[in-house]
Amino acid sequence: MPVVPATPKPAAREFLLSELDDPKPIYAVWELTTRCDQPCQHCGTRAGSARVEELNTEQIKEVGRGLKKLGCREVTLIGGEAYLRNDVEEIISFLSDQGIRVTMQSGGRALTLDRCRRFAAAGLQGLGVSIDGLEAEHDTLRGNKGSHAAALRALKNAQDTGLIVTSNMQINRLNMHTIQETSVLLRDHRVRAWQVQLTTPMGNAADHPDWILQPTDVVPVIDTLAAIQLDAVQNPRPWEKPRPLGCFNVQAANNIGYFGPHEEILRSRPGGSARHWIGCGAGRAVIGIESDGTVKGCPSLPTAPYTGGNVKDLGLEQIWKHADALNFARKDRSDELWGYCKRCYYADICRAGCSFTAHTILGKRGNNPLCYHRAVQLEREGIRERLVQVQQAEGERYDFGRFEIVEEGVPRASGAPAAPKPLDSP
Repeated sequence: MPVVPATPKPAAREFLLSELDDPKPIYAVWELTTRCDQPCQHCGTRAGSARVEELNTEQIKEVGRGLKKLGCREVTLIGGEAYLRNDVEEIISFLSDQGIRVTMQSGGRALTLDRCRRFAAAGLQGLGVSIDGLEAEHDTLRGNKGSHAAALRALKNAQDTGLIVTSNMQINRLNMHTIQETSVLLRDHRVRAWQVQLTTPMGNAADHPDWILQPTDVVPVIDTLAAIQLDAVQNPRPWEKPRPLGCFNVQAANNIGYFGPHEEILRSRPGGSARHWIGCGAGRAVIGIESDGTVKGCPSLPTAPYTGGNVKDLGLEQIWKHADALNFARKDRSDELWGYCKRCYYADICRAGCSFTAHTILGKRGNNPLCYHRAVQLEREGIRERLVQVQQAEGERYDFGRFEIVEEGVPRASGAPAAPKPLDSP
C-alpha cells in the first residue's frame, strides 16, 4: 500500500506518514463470500462453495459501522465473487452512505452490464477485473476456457456504466513472458490502473509449486514492469492525457520489490511525490475480513497464524486495537529477521518485505527470497537462490506448505573474473 508524504488530502486508500503513529484500518478488503463461479487454480482462498456460517446482512452492517468508527476510508469487496451475494447492492449502499469509498474486485465471469449498472446506482465507485495474462495463460489459471473473454467483457461493461476501471494480474512462471503484451491489451481497453503482484504459494497455488517465481525471475519481471511504466509516462495514449497524471499507472502490490533501481518508479504515482516501500502495512493501515467474520491484519495473510479474532465473538475495535496477530507490524520486528534479510542494508525499513509472501514460502515471516535487491546483491557474491518445496499444503482455505532455499553458484564462463564483492550500501 503506497505511503503519501505529508499532504493534507490523501486519496481514500492512501495514508499520511503521520498516520503511521496512529494505526487505523484506512483500507479494508472484505471477503463477502467464498462462493465463486470459477475454479481458479491459483486461488489462495480455495473458493468455490460458500462457508457454512458467513456473516448475514445485519452483521455486515454492524462491522461496517465499526470500520467507519475506526477511520476506514475505502472498502474493497471480494470473494469468491462478491456479486454472488443477493444482498450485495444493499451492502454497497450501506457502506457508501457511511461515507466510505466502495470498490469491488472480480474475476468478471458473470459481471453483466445490468449488474454493473445496479452496483453503480447503489454507490460502487470502482471495479477491478483480474486478468492474468493473455488468453491461454489466463484460462489455464482460471481453470476454464472463455474466462479471459468474459473478463474483457466485464471491463467494457464497467466502463459503459461509468465506473473507474482497473485490473489486477498475478505474475507467475506461466504468464511472466506475457507481461508486456498484457499491458498493451489493458491499455487498449482503457484500463486506468494496473495492480501487479506475484503469485504466492497459498491455497490452490500451493498445489502448483512449479508456477511460483524463482528468486532469479524477479529481476527481469520488475525490469519489464518498470519499462512499461516509463513508456506509459513518455508515450500516453490520446485518452490517457493530460500527462503524466492521466497515464496508465502500474501499481506495485506489496510483494513486488524491493529497493532495486525501479523502486520509486513502481511505487510512485506518475507525476506525484516519490514513494518507496516502508514495510508491511498489515494491521497498520490495512485490515482483512473473511466471510465468516474472521479478522486479519491483511486479507492475503494465511488464516491459521494470523487470526486476530472473529466479529461474532469480539467487537471490531477490540480486535483491531488489542489482538497480537494484528499488531505485529506495529512493533520493532528486528528480532524476527533471519537469513539474508537480517543482514540486508535495508533491513530496518523493509522488514523482509511482504509478510504473507515470506510466511507462505518459508513457514514464517522475516526472510523473503523474492526480492530484487537481494537477487542482485547475491549475484555479486556469486550466489543464486532456488526454492524447493519440501512440504505440501493440507488443502484448507488460505493454507500453505513450505519451501526451502537452496544456494547455488553463479555459472560463469571459463577464464571470467570472479564475481565482485557485495556493496556495503545501495
